[in-house]
Amino acid sequence: MKLERFNVLGVGLHAMNLPIATAAVLAALRERRKGYVCVTGVHGVSEAQNDPAFRAVLNGAFLNTTDGMPLVWLGRRAVGAWVDRVYGPDLMLEVFRATQNTDFRHFLYGGAPGVAEQLKTRLEARFPGAKICGIYCPPFRPLETAEEADLQRLIHEARPDIIWVGLSTPKQERFMAEYLPKLETTLMFGVGAAFDFHAGRVSQAPRWMQRSGLEWLYRLCSEPRRLGRRYLVNNPLFIWRILGQSLGWRKYPLEEESSP
Repeated sequence: MKLERFNVLGVGLHAMNLPIATAAVLAALRERRKGYVCVTGVHGVSEAQNDPAFRAVLNGAFLNTTDGMPLVWLGRRAVGAWVDRVYGPDLMLEVFRATQNTDFRHFLYGGAPGVAEQLKTRLEARFPGAKICGIYCPPFRPLETAEEADLQRLIHEARPDIIWVGLSTPKQERFMAEYLPKLETTLMFGVGAAFDFHAGRVSQAPRWMQRSGLEWLYRLCSEPRRLGRRYLVNNPLFIWRILGQSLGWRKYPLEEESSP
């Protein structure tokens, strides 16, 4: 399944909605086509502006989803009104729902100590029959050689079809691009805060705020010190850059999509 992309400041977002994204995931699982999924919002696109290597990681994704209403609005303008938000936490639940009575196996990688365990318990209660074959809580630094070998052994023994990665952007996207070839799995998903949301550690914005593009305000009020720069600096800069792209003041060429 080949999805159309649209250009947002040199980052290729796939035109999609949740049913289309889920169908693409299931097709890749059945065909055992390796790839990683980036759930990309304004923050990810902004991070890619001064980091060509990170931009290449996003553009190399099997799916680069519209995880933010500003990107949805741009996608609707570029492609069609059917483009909708593919929000990381929603995509995670939808994929679990679609695979709960199948042989597909899940692995949870990330989160603070205890989060993955709590997430596993909640997901198994919500989706009876879902197969979560392992968890791993990584250190807050790159893996050392021995740790990498342990992870490879653990994945080899667990045999997951999907690895859910709950780190943060851009850390989780870089991790997936580096480790997908090293690990015996089919798909990797970088879903960030979905671990904390679904584990019950952090509250989500009301759905009306999510749909109106105000989720950033809810999260800023919840975690002002951690998220202040992301939203108060990056968001206005993103708007300025989009204006420049739309008016032709600056070109943002879209790199060719690489095969995972």
